[in-house]
Amino acid sequence: MYDLELLVIGSGPGGQRAAIQAAKLGKRVAVVERRERVGGVSIHTGTVPSKTLRQAILEDLANRGTDIPDPLNPERHQIAAAQFLKDRTARVIADETALVRDQFRRNGVGLLMGDASFIDAHTVRVVDRLAETSESTITAEHIVIAVGTTPARPDGVDFDERRVIDSDGILRLEDPVPPTMTVVGGGVIGIEYTSMFAAMGTRVTLVDARDGMLPFVDREIAVALRYLLRKRNVTFQFGEEVVRVERNGDRVNTHLKSGKQVASHTLLYATGRQGATDQLGLEAAGLSADKRGRIDVDDRFRTAVPHIYAVGDVSGPPGLAATSMEQGRIAALTAFGEPVNTLAELVPVGIYAIPEISYVGRTEEELTQDAVPYVVGVAWYRELAKAMIMNEQDGLLKILVSPEDGSLLGVHVIGQQATDLVHIGQALMGRPGALDFLVSAVFNYPTLAEAYKTAGLDAQNRMRYLL
Repeated sequence: MYDLELLVIGSGPGGQRAAIQAAKLGKRVAVVERRERVGGVSIHTGTVPSKTLRQAILEDLANRGTDIPDPLNPERHQIAAAQFLKDRTARVIADETALVRDQFRRNGVGLLMGDASFIDAHTVRVVDRLAETSESTITAEHIVIAVGTTPARPDGVDFDERRVIDSDGILRLEDPVPPTMTVVGGGVIGIEYTSMFAAMGTRVTLVDARDGMLPFVDREIAVALRYLLRKRNVTFQFGEEVVRVERNGDRVNTHLKSGKQVASHTLLYATGRQGATDQLGLEAAGLSADKRGRIDVDDRFRTAVPHIYAVGDVSGPPGLAATSMEQGRIAALTAFGEPVNTLAELVPVGIYAIPEISYVGRTEEELTQDAVPYVVGVAWYRELAKAMIMNEQDGLLKILVSPEDGSLLGVHVIGQQATDLVHIGQALMGRPGALDFLVSAVFNYPTLAEAYKTAGLDAQNRMRYLL
């Protein structure tokens, strides 16, 4: 009855996993991608570029102590570093794109390039973006929507893609390392780019309408990050709203509701993202999106139309590449009646700032609000031999332990390799006796993972005083 058993709209992390999982089941599968290259936002403007940029900055910082300045051209290093950042990012994007194409080829997944829109609940029109007169119509038994998101742009702001940009425009900056920058938005994306540019020497002003940054992060961790960013000359303007933006020569003036003005060479808006569903013609399929372009789904990522699924950022929080991949796999298995568990409740979150942050489980504030007793165990990086070897003293690992059964209620890390370290805690989360395991376990020496034993001993010593 149908051309395909599964059609996936979007080739980002969620779309990739859905398509490849269905292909592994022997199904006829194709992916529609509106860009000229596969990989979606994750590879081309989001996760991969930003994390590559971050890694290149860290390597550049490590090498600066050995650089010999050029007295005739003091900006030479900055220019060379900026070009290195661009080249490194472009190379990784190209490699990742090739990898996705090869995965599709090896698994027999078809690829259609163009803009997709629904004709009805089983039929999709695909229009070639390079030749708009060329279009095709595809029918599918099941459809997965994995179109991702685009940066939210407030009305009245002239985004010139050179000095006034959103997070997708970072690699197109007129000045790759501007002397000054204003970042609007203290969420994950805003904090990540604030820390990266501050590490390169840019004087950054962060503006956010809320009272603080990263309100969902454990307060002690957020305070530690704020302190470290201040050491890199980041200025914070919390409780402030932007009312007007204007260009003044080579400066951008950001007018705040309080009457203040912030002048900088570059203005970056990072105030959230919008589901890229406006061109899909969802109504023709019997679907709708909310005001942020997101589609409601159940725990198997089925929409209101049972044979249509939505995965990744377009289905709402947590909006992580890692969870998008698992959502795509779950959707494909569900579509073809295969046994599958729902998405795990305990999902680790990584914030790739400098330094990075990662956590899993509940925060101290959440446990306090829910009247759940807990004991804190802390390990400072400066206590670890490996951290001293790495010259990485700014960091800590904190565990929250139940005094009743020794289970882990939360793990929070700030510092180098935080996003790797958190997985040890994730594996033990909620298991009775987890504290005993951490205290008695033998960790390789020297490693950052030893922080778990140090934090475990700290928690155990605190618990003795409770008895």
